Amino acid sequence: MENLSNGNQQPTNSFETIAIRAQAERSQYGEHSVPVYLTSSFVFDDAEDMRASFAEEKEKNLYSRYSNPNTNEFIDKVAKMEGAESGYAFATGMAAVYSTFAALLNSGDHILSCQSVFGATHALFTKYFPKWNIETTYFKAEDAGNVENLIKPNTKVLYLETPTNPAIEVLDLEFFGKIAKKHHLIFIVDNCFATPYLQQPIKFGADLVVHSATKLIDGQGRVLGGVTAGRADLIKEIYAFSRLTGPSLAPFNAWVLSKSLETLAVRVEKHCENALKVAEFLENHPNVEFVKYPFLKSHPNYEIARKQMKLGGNIVTFEVKGGIQGGRNFLDKIKMCSLSANLGDTRTIVTHPASTTHSKLSDEERKEVGISAGLVRCSVGLENVQDIIADLKQALDI
Repeated sequence: MENLSNGNQQPTNSFETIAIRAQAERSQYGEHSVPVYLTSSFVFDDAEDMRASFAEEKEKNLYSRYSNPNTNEFIDKVAKMEGAESGYAFATGMAAVYSTFAALLNSGDHILSCQSVFGATHALFTKYFPKWNIETTYFKAEDAGNVENLIKPNTKVLYLETPTNPAIEVLDLEFFGKIAKKHHLIFIVDNCFATPYLQQPIKFGADLVVHSATKLIDGQGRVLGGVTAGRADLIKEIYAFSRLTGPSLAPFNAWVLSKSLETLAVRVEKHCENALKVAEFLENHPNVEFVKYPFLKSHPNYEIARKQMKLGGNIVTFEVKGGIQGGRNFLDKIKMCSLSANLGDTRTIVTHPASTTHSKLSDEERKEVGISAGLVRCSVGLENVQDIIADLKQALDI
């Protein structure tokens, strides 16, 4: 893997340059843009080459369920962006979440997690992990100061999303990093909403960072993907588990995602610029109860967000007056913005979590993770911001 496309250039730590210039080694054809390696397997020079490769005495692609030049390039870019030692790529973001936990946890272990987590992650913690005697304890963001009291002798993992989905809570990575180190916990952060451009949790003490690459990393709603990056010793365990269980990222999707990373910085900058303007508009609309966006001064953790994030991200949540029916009425009146469960797209997307993405949670569970009846999640896109605001306004106006 080349750090830069021209071997006589000096290495760089610049985010944008890494995103563009870190790429797979050129083939004998001298291509400028890395091709798609659509192959299930690879060949060996002789019996000894094959033996040594399978014994992991040399680094070599064996089979695309294990590794592939396209997935290797994507992993290498994300790891460099996050300041991580290593990484592994997955077919989806949830494959990354599940495989990371499954590889590292044993029966009898305990997870300590922030309460506001993605609905599918919540289902893993509450429905499936208990079948294997893995227990989860939740803490609320506002109760972070008491989190040490929840650590048990069998606690192995401290897990957070920040900003959280969909409540847009911001948790202090430095604070939790120190707690994890003090108690020898594996500190895992879902960094999907921020991307490595806005936030690098490893700098604050995280051991592993997880992404749904389907979101802002792809950025155009095209392909599914996931990635975990972090400590090499932990990634080695995740790789061994995933090599056997097969949640690997397809080479074509890896190629798309690696290309997408080349424009991540410029895309996210514009997303954030638009999102802040949308949040400011919503904060002054009479039919909106409240707005949450990390870089609004009204956000309860505004100072923490400014400390650990470069910008506020592209997700704005707000409460429409009228509860569930108010939220549904708002969606029915939307004209330009998309109604979809995805986020991080070039196109602005609005979602009503209580009736869609988190509808399988009970009323009490939704309340516990910060999802109120009229809550709307807006993934602000790259359209002209005045057009986005105009559509939201006409849908909110009575």
